Amino acid sequence: MLVPPDMLAAQSKMVYQLNKYYTEKVQARKLQISKTIQEVCRVVQDVLKEVEVQEPRFISSLTDYNGRYDGLEVISPVEFEVVIYLNQMGVLNFVDDGTLPGCAVLKLSDGRKRSMSLWVEFITASGYLSARKMRSRFQTLVAQACDKCSYRDSVKMIADTTEVKLRIRERFIVQITPAFKCAGLWPRSAAHWPLPQIPWPHPNLVVEVKTEGFDLLSKECIALQGKQSAMEGDAWVLSFLEAENRLLQGGCRKRCLSILKTLRDRHLDLPGNPVTSYHMKTLLLYECEKHPRESEWDEACIADRINGIFLQLISCLQCKRCPHYFLPNLDLFKGKSPSALENAAKQVWRLTREMLTNTRCFEKL
Repeated sequence: MLVPPDMLAAQSKMVYQLNKYYTEKVQARKLQISKTIQEVCRVVQDVLKEVEVQEPRFISSLTDYNGRYDGLEVISPVEFEVVIYLNQMGVLNFVDDGTLPGCAVLKLSDGRKRSMSLWVEFITASGYLSARKMRSRFQTLVAQACDKCSYRDSVKMIADTTEVKLRIRERFIVQITPAFKCAGLWPRSAAHWPLPQIPWPHPNLVVEVKTEGFDLLSKECIALQGKQSAMEGDAWVLSFLEAENRLLQGGCRKRCLSILKTLRDRHLDLPGNPVTSYHMKTLLLYECEKHPRESEWDEACIADRINGIFLQLISCLQCKRCPHYFLPNLDLFKGKSPSALENAAKQVWRLTREMLTNTRCFEKL
């Protein structure tokens, strides 16, 4: 296919602009965050060591692999989530019947096995392992640990929430979430994935992702806000963090995500927090389906992919709905105020217009 030379020139100019932006802005963000992670994780590890002394069932799984921590997610440059993987789901069955979007329950496989469970006192009369009861116990232990640990002057528990949240050095927030790893399992509510008519991801990658499985987290579920469901406190939230990261390997997908997160932090950190890094990641996964060929994730295509993701984001904000990638019945905008979403749509449109009409836009963004 013949491409007009001025189009090629514009494209190479954009590649240069994006690379410069990546080096100057994105790398600076990454460097700052990795310093923060080191600082924050030292404190969290110390708190969890104290928790383990009081209650050996809550063993810390927060381990440093050359600066990378298993189970740590960056929510924003000042907010993090640390997932603590618990042992032995053993006598519990995973039940995912779709009644609670984005959630599932863990039920005793046999009432007679109650005493065999490591978590016996958190099992309800009807045989469910209660996520909220476990988190409540964990919260008490973490509160005590904060008072005893060597960083007690710089770490405080955040009150008025059922989540386990710490404020560190008055600047950073870390949520610590107890969880179970469900390797080799795949939830029924995500059974439609991958869509048969879409050639991405490759079948080998699908097998890898499904073998990796998912996590069950003990945290408040957006889908249940405002619903007085009897199951609500017992339900566990489905998380596909590892699966999502696995899908974004290859091509410039991860580079694309880093640029999106940087743009979000610099221009879309808005009142009511309507647009998060996770929304960006979700829309990037949808963009991978729309552009299934590896050649479409080449360095020269990044600007087009970013524009495509921003146009998707405007559409989601205007419709006030952003479906979860694996669980499309779960709306990631649930609980966000309509006015915050409308305001964000205007802001994203301004940003997108700048990117579509100005080849030198990344000098200012």
